Amino acid sequence: MPIRFPDLHPPAAPAGRTRSRDTLTSATRDAGDGDRSSRSRTSRPPSAAGKPSAGPVSETAGRQSGTSSPSMEPRWYSCALSELGHVRKINEDAFLDAQEEALWVVADGMGGHSRGDRASQAIIEAMHTFKSKDNALESVDDLLERLNHANDVCRNAAQGQVMGSTVAALHINGDNAYVLWAGDSRIYRYRQGKFLQLTDDHSLVQELHRLGELTADEAENHPSSNVITRAIGVADDIDIQVRQLDVQAGDRFLLCSDGLFKDVKPAEVEANLALPSPRQALDELVRLALRRGGTDNVTAIVVQMASSGASESSHG
Repeated sequence: MPIRFPDLHPPAAPAGRTRSRDTLTSATRDAGDGDRSSRSRTSRPPSAAGKPSAGPVSETAGRQSGTSSPSMEPRWYSCALSELGHVRKINEDAFLDAQEEALWVVADGMGGHSRGDRASQAIIEAMHTFKSKDNALESVDDLLERLNHANDVCRNAAQGQVMGSTVAALHINGDNAYVLWAGDSRIYRYRQGKFLQLTDDHSLVQELHRLGELTADEAENHPSSNVITRAIGVADDIDIQVRQLDVQAGDRFLLCSDGLFKDVKPAEVEANLALPSPRQALDELVRLALRRGGTDNVTAIVVQMASSGASESSHG
């Protein structure tokens, strides 16, 4: 499997059974499971185990064992929210907010009916038993193995039909963060007033934009924007992109499905992600996506690193 570490000092690619492929496999998201006349909304997200929870959100604070000084306890705070939206009948998104293991995952299923839902749940079920290791590369290797397993589950259950899911995962280990993704779910970082998208969409329009065949505006409004070129479950071999980056005190991360950013402009994502508290940032971003039409499921996680010498546990 091609593994890309765009940073200047990447670690070696972790060993494992992760497989490689030479060609991109395209998969198209289902356009929707219901018409606008049957509006529905839910605030019941999957829990850390990928099952429906009773509460509307997930809120956690944590510290990775052996990696944080007493002055930075807890080392991070996180909150998550998943909404059905106003058009679809089921929520094909799933998320994992596993602060104890410093792992956060958003999965956006595709295939329609129950297949997309099952695919995203397969990813969360594969990831929720993850235990962080002292060796960061062993942790990354374990995450890749788990995504391989989720891919196998989806392939075996699909029975020749499309059953897949995007995935975007953030794992903090020591002073580094590891971003793993396939598809067009995204991860952003807000650091000291600077906003950066950490992931590149694995999509047809993004590839055409990279080749210079589409401008940024053309890519944003292209009719084939729902065609993705990598996902879990759509091919026998997975192609996960991995990036290593440093973590600094005060960093704020946003993981989200495309239901959020396709209706919210980058400048609006930045402005809301910069709001005083992570809870406020999360609520405003999801609320804005729903106000813009809620044509897709909307799932987001905000992860806040503690400020130097201060605890973030009071954020809420």
